[in-house]
Amino acid sequence: MNRYICIHGHFYQPPRENPWLETITYQESAYPFHDWNERILAECYASNTCARILDTKGKVTERVNNYSRISFNFGPTLLSWMESKAPDTYQLILDADKISQKKFSGHGSALAQCHSHMIMPLANSKDKYTQVYWGIRDFEYRFKRLPEGMWLPETAVDLDTLQVMADLGIRFTILAPHQARKILTPEGTVEENEELDIYQPYQVRLQSGKTIDVFFYHGPLSQSLAFENLLQDGKHFAEKLIQKGKVGHPQLLSIATDGETYGHHHKFGDMALAYALQYIDQQSGAKLTNFAEYLEKFPAKKEIEIIENTSWSCAHGIERWTSNCGCETGGNSDWNQIWRGPLRRALGWLQGKAGSTFTEFSKDLIKDPWKARNSYIDIRINRSERDTFFAEHCHSGLNESEKAVVLKLMELQCNAMLMFTSCGWFFNDISGIETEQILLYAGKVIQLTEEISGEMLEPRFLGLLQLAESNIPEKGNGALIYKNVIKEATMDIKV
Repeated sequence: MNRYICIHGHFYQPPRENPWLETITYQESAYPFHDWNERILAECYASNTCARILDTKGKVTERVNNYSRISFNFGPTLLSWMESKAPDTYQLILDADKISQKKFSGHGSALAQCHSHMIMPLANSKDKYTQVYWGIRDFEYRFKRLPEGMWLPETAVDLDTLQVMADLGIRFTILAPHQARKILTPEGTVEENEELDIYQPYQVRLQSGKTIDVFFYHGPLSQSLAFENLLQDGKHFAEKLIQKGKVGHPQLLSIATDGETYGHHHKFGDMALAYALQYIDQQSGAKLTNFAEYLEKFPAKKEIEIIENTSWSCAHGIERWTSNCGCETGGNSDWNQIWRGPLRRALGWLQGKAGSTFTEFSKDLIKDPWKARNSYIDIRINRSERDTFFAEHCHSGLNESEKAVVLKLMELQCNAMLMFTSCGWFFNDISGIETEQILLYAGKVIQLTEEISGEMLEPRFLGLLQLAESNIPEKGNGALIYKNVIKEATMDIKV
């Protein structure tokens, strides 16, 4: 057998918790569900743990856990919510990784993900490290093993991020074909007239001399799956996958889409996926695998240069998260996204203030503040680890008041990263619930910074946000939106 197929699902929703209550408040747009996590859980995440396969008469013949036969990653913040609110589904996802290890030569199908889904090329060096480290630690806690691969949010890539991933033991990632630049010879020169072979992995050589492997998914098939009607017929979907490829040498056909494609974006997509996976398993022309198993069997033989500062969802690189580049979600042809730039600049200013406060007020309390921030993921996962954290990272003899300041400093940094969650820039207007969410994190950053330092930040922040104008006249601008969402989020906090 030399033809292999791997279907990857990127299962992710932005964090939706009120940062003061640490729970999700009612989201009217998710009706009839309480919030969007609950809605997509019902339509996609849960249904893929027990997807139905029907016979020709429409009778259910089998229920299968789709996750056990595909490659997948789940956002850490989504899994954290699921662990508490949907423990049965959560456990079945963890079980699927164990099943896949038995099916795929000891290699689990779950991949890690950078923690807070920020656009990594736009992150500073400290955030790059923390995002990768937190993603790995969260994965290790849940799946009880170290990850072999890691999903980059929006597949946004640069060499510095790949270096951090390689340094922390990540073997591979997945990119879109248009993110490849040049194939290199063993001597490091450009292979003239050689085209990208998406059916093979490649090595990317990093500045340190280390390498990381990269798989490129099949672009047209992935697009067809996400935005056309390929999931209307599971058999047709499977045959499309089997028919693609070349004759001869070993090859891997991989596709990658948002996991919500299977049931949320396309109703009954979970059933089509289940049937397709079963159909492929029963054929002799191709074999299901995951990326890590294929890499063990057929290691990368050639090196490639990537195009830095690119992503899978912006034709302009990573401009979708900084400017009015023209990428949007449709439906409002007279709207613009000029607000993206002022929003990022406002949050960048706030991040700088938060960083200065963190550095200044941690030096007398914490041995190595940035190392402590990396370790703080253990408390975010399990709050019973606080005593261990204080013992390892803080100067001895801290009183309870000083310990409270340490925790505020750490939460300050956590929220300062969450406010760069990519979804805040992805959609058409600054008044969307995803952008409102990152403004809530900004509000929490302001509160914590002001409590710790005494410096008033909100007036200046509002002045910067005023430049981010909404396309909806009654919404005004970012400053007005911020005031409204903060007021609603905090109105019931004080008892």
